[in-house]
Amino acid sequence: MWPTHWPAVARDIAEALDAAIVAARASDAAALTEATEELAALPAEQVGAVLSGVVRELLETLHPDGLTGEDVQDVLTRCARAAALWFPAVDVDSLVTVLTGALGVADVEENPRRPERAVEAAILVIADLLSAAEVPADGYVRRALDEIARAETVEMP
Repeated sequence: MWPTHWPAVARDIAEALDAAIVAARASDAAALTEATEELAALPAEQVGAVLSGVVRELLETLHPDGLTGEDVQDVLTRCARAAALWFPAVDVDSLVTVLTGALGVADVEENPRRPERAVEAAILVIADLLSAAEVPADGYVRRALDEIARAETVEMP
């Protein structure tokens, strides 16, 4: 499913992210926990960049004319309520950190809120946004990984 020219780490991130998204969309807490543990074992900086890229692009898809504070609040409320029904470990502070970090409003590294929950929160936000946009995940994951690869190949001046 994922391009063979990608490095192994990129394919591992894509596969683990796909499994996590499938688990979240199926409301399967055990599978989500397992998939997020797999993601957490991969390079944190790359995983974080992919998750942020996917969240950011999904927000742009849903709000092509711009995002308001009310829009962000709606995403947070909808995601927290939906996740709480099947994933009691949902951490609202981490959901906030994921959203503000993806938007560049907060530096997640300088303001960590329970970093062990960040990957779970990102997956929950992504699953919510995918459902709201009624789109499949693979294109978003592919573009986020391609963007990271492109950025890493551009030489610094």
